[in-house]
Amino acid sequence: MVPALFIGHGSPYLAVTQNDYSAFLKDLGKHIKPKAIVIFSAHWESETLAITYTDDILDTVYDYYGFPEEMYQIKYPAKGSKIVAEIVEDRFEKAGIATRREVERGLDHGVWVALKHMYPEADIPVVAISVNAFLSPKEQYKIGEALKGLDEEDILVIGSGTTVHNFQWMNPRATSPVKEAVDFDNWIFEHVEKGDIDTLDQYRSLAPNAALAVPRAEHFVPLFIAMGSASNKTTKPNKINQSYEFGTMSNMCIEF
Repeated sequence: MVPALFIGHGSPYLAVTQNDYSAFLKDLGKHIKPKAIVIFSAHWESETLAITYTDDILDTVYDYYGFPEEMYQIKYPAKGSKIVAEIVEDRFEKAGIATRREVERGLDHGVWVALKHMYPEADIPVVAISVNAFLSPKEQYKIGEALKGLDEEDILVIGSGTTVHNFQWMNPRATSPVKEAVDFDNWIFEHVEKGDIDTLDQYRSLAPNAALAVPRAEHFVPLFIAMGSASNKTTKPNKINQSYEFGTMSNMCIEF
């Protein structure tokens, strides 16, 4: 059995960076050995949940611009899995959640940046799924609930995003995290740890500095999907990393 994870996927530069966070991801991959990965990416948004559907190698998508040439040469040649995609489709159908198959899209950096450190051999099949940022935390949680039990089949469910993600609030010269960002993360984890989805559903009005931390929800909502997908609700979630880039961009990771 593997846990469900929420992973802060960092900036694209993380793919070519060796630091404490990349070392953490590498260590995490050594301890969690799934037979397949189902990952919700903050960088793939659609109203209807879209699911990659192929057994072929998925393209590495460079969904960013203005980076050095080396950032466009990186490859993460993971294969997809129609079998796992069909398992996911079936679970969503039973939960009354509409989906569509995506046969052309590859893996965006919300997927491959973290996986490149966790599973550098790209030898685990990956099924990527889009997010709908306009659904409430409770609705995101229900999406995750539809996938409960995948962890018991050694299929790793990952929500890939960032709890604090505001480009206007970042400081490239920052050497320590901003207190307001840390306070937001601490409040979020306090209620995640309690399993208090009712309070989390109202985070915009209740969480400290919510408007600064989450100007748009696309990076935030994968947290609630991962939270909902965990089979064992009696074991408390575990905050396995809390660090920051540029003063405010959170790399908080949570194991469910």
